[in-house]
Amino acid sequence: MPPALVRTDLLGSPELKGRAFVEAYTDRVEQWLAAIFAEEAGEAAAVSLVALGGQGRRELAPQSDLDLLLLHEGRDAPSALAEALWYPIWDEGLKLGHSVRTVRDTLSLASGDLETATALLSARHICGDEELTLRLRERARANWVKRGRRWADELSADVRKRHEDAGDVAYALEPDLKEGRGGMRDVHALGWVSAAGEPVDERLLAGLVEPYDELLAVRVELHRIQGQPGDALVLQEQDTVAAALGLADADALMERVSGAGRRIAEVSDEAWYDLDTRHGARGSLLRRRDRSLGDGLVSRQGRVALVDELRPPADPFACLEVALAAAREGQRISRATLNSLVGAPSPPGGPQAWPDEARQRFVELLLLGHPSVEVIQVLAGRGLWVRLLPEWRRAESRPQRNAYHRFTVDRHLLECAANAAELSSRVSRPDLLVMAALLHDIGKAYPELGDHSEQGAPMAGSICRRMGFAEPDVETIETLVRHHLLLADVATRRDLSDPATAEHVAGVLGTAERVELLQVLTEADSLATGPSAWSPWKSDLVQRLAWGAIEALGGSAGERRGEASTGSEVPGRPADGAPATPEKHRHLLEGQGVCTEAVADTLVVAYDRRHDGFARIAGVLALNGLDVLGASVHTEGGRELAEFTVDPGVSACPHWERVSADVEAALNGRLALRSRLAERSRSTRRPHVVEHQFEPAVRFDNGSTTSTTVVEVVGPDSTGLLYRLARALGDFDLGVTAARIHTMGADVVDSFYVEPPGGGLLVDEGLQAEIRRALLDELDPGTARQLT
Repeated sequence: MPPALVRTDLLGSPELKGRAFVEAYTDRVEQWLAAIFAEEAGEAAAVSLVALGGQGRRELAPQSDLDLLLLHEGRDAPSALAEALWYPIWDEGLKLGHSVRTVRDTLSLASGDLETATALLSARHICGDEELTLRLRERARANWVKRGRRWADELSADVRKRHEDAGDVAYALEPDLKEGRGGMRDVHALGWVSAAGEPVDERLLAGLVEPYDELLAVRVELHRIQGQPGDALVLQEQDTVAAALGLADADALMERVSGAGRRIAEVSDEAWYDLDTRHGARGSLLRRRDRSLGDGLVSRQGRVALVDELRPPADPFACLEVALAAAREGQRISRATLNSLVGAPSPPGGPQAWPDEARQRFVELLLLGHPSVEVIQVLAGRGLWVRLLPEWRRAESRPQRNAYHRFTVDRHLLECAANAAELSSRVSRPDLLVMAALLHDIGKAYPELGDHSEQGAPMAGSICRRMGFAEPDVETIETLVRHHLLLADVATRRDLSDPATAEHVAGVLGTAERVELLQVLTEADSLATGPSAWSPWKSDLVQRLAWGAIEALGGSAGERRGEASTGSEVPGRPADGAPATPEKHRHLLEGQGVCTEAVADTLVVAYDRRHDGFARIAGVLALNGLDVLGASVHTEGGRELAEFTVDPGVSACPHWERVSADVEAALNGRLALRSRLAERSRSTRRPHVVEHQFEPAVRFDNGSTTSTTVVEVVGPDSTGLLYRLARALGDFDLGVTAARIHTMGADVVDSFYVEPPGGGLLVDEGLQAEIRRALLDELDPGTARQLT
């Protein structure tokens, strides 16, 4: 009977962290394996147990797989010994990657498989015939060097693919500590390519030990807490991991992770750029003489460089000229040039401090779009970007702790500016667009000051005055920053068919040019936020609102409609996105009982008027897994006409026949909606959310329209929420005439246009308080109880 593996003391020891834990844990596991081997192998000759991969590096985290090779010589594999080793491992609940091979078979497999070949580079003897293990190690490394050029090319392609799939450790909301750009695997890959004989600066590799060990320590605690394998530092575990590492909070943890990711990515990117330049399509650049780029710059061996790299430039804005050239040429900046730029003087402060040429270069860099993003990040890594924008410092590596955003604040701003640059042909002032995009969330770097839009506007104004923008342009940028959420909020929460809605936006922005700029900024911001933040439906709403505001300002949106149309209009709706009119569906209104009609993403239902008709239809849509984006209700005589627009999700078109049948059953009282929705809610797995963007709230707005009250409900999303909210409103005999549904990650902002039974506005404060209580109870019963 093999001895038991005692490891609970290590797993439960808070003193053992990071490198100390993985080495102690690896040693403990291998001492146990060696004892089993000694007991079972007997006098067996020419057999050894070898650790590979991460285990070979002595980096077993709490939930890591063991990676073992039972190496032997001879025709007959030691099957009995293998079973004696593997079964106790499985009995302990450990995952195991295992193989039983000869040296020849192992080398043969490694000759055509990158994963096997790299795993052998960290092969380490555990027990048995040490000479056999040594022979495998020596021959595996010799073969790796022999095929070094081929392996370098494969590794380069693998690194690029991995980065595309896993994203950035430094900027992601939930970074992949191992596979992401700037993650642990990047350090492994540099070690592998160096072992292949490719020149990698050993000083650079030595500088990666500290950031690597920081990520390793986070990975160890993540494994401990999750109790299962995984390398994505998900939102719900960040606070717990931070506490385990003795950090103040999740923000402190993510800043540390981001900093480590930046350092690793910078070295990795530099090394692979050099290798790809040497072996790839840019290889011819190494054989060329310096190519002049003008303004004291050259392309030197595939990199942008100052002609004189030994003397720091006297111009404090020289980094902008260098960055522009690098982004245009698609080349990295020479390390010597970066060192020289660090020695240049800092830009002056105060209003109008920048020369016109520096401001123009700054804007030109932003207008290059996505090629400028990585160049700016290189400047930021050397502290050069914060010299230009001191306000930027606190935005660096600052996480945005909600599932709606995918990037840190600094990366989000750069991505937004890059998106804006690519959309800039749609505006008359691209310079103001990209500046507003770059600075729209700068207030998030100073959360203690309050609302980021209000606080960010004067910061943006101060920056732009320092750069020398004319005062009217500064005022436009301040307005765009202060109101950068205006179009998105109003378009998704208010009735666009009411002229007062567009007039309100026009009054806030003041000019057609600002409306035009904000429309494009809204799209750029949404695209940089995350995949759920922009859709054809939202694009259509924002476009309609912008056109209405321009027309309210005395401009003509007709030409802009032709120019700005991007083909994003919602299928099945009129070209201008207006809701269907009662006349268009007169035949449904004049019908008997429940009449339905569906086209693309829109369902229209006519039925005999009832106070909970809207709620029942919303419940049926939720029951069929359809998210409502907007709705309107028209009442005529004893009939109601309700129109719902939905997000069909992955389906090209909902199954309207089934939905229509359910709607008819619900409106005729033949469907147990509450019970069915409760069952669906229980069976629907929603991701655990640590931090919501909004506290649950209910607001009453009697100023947006003259005939109805807007009830805005903010809080966490859940299955069937629209149904429950509408039902609660129906309990007060309130008629819902329209609704706007805006989902932001795990939260919603639902706006209902309601009328009391006798019409008019809902002004009774006592009644408002009761309605608020009922709606909050549907959002979160705990919030409603706090009102008592």
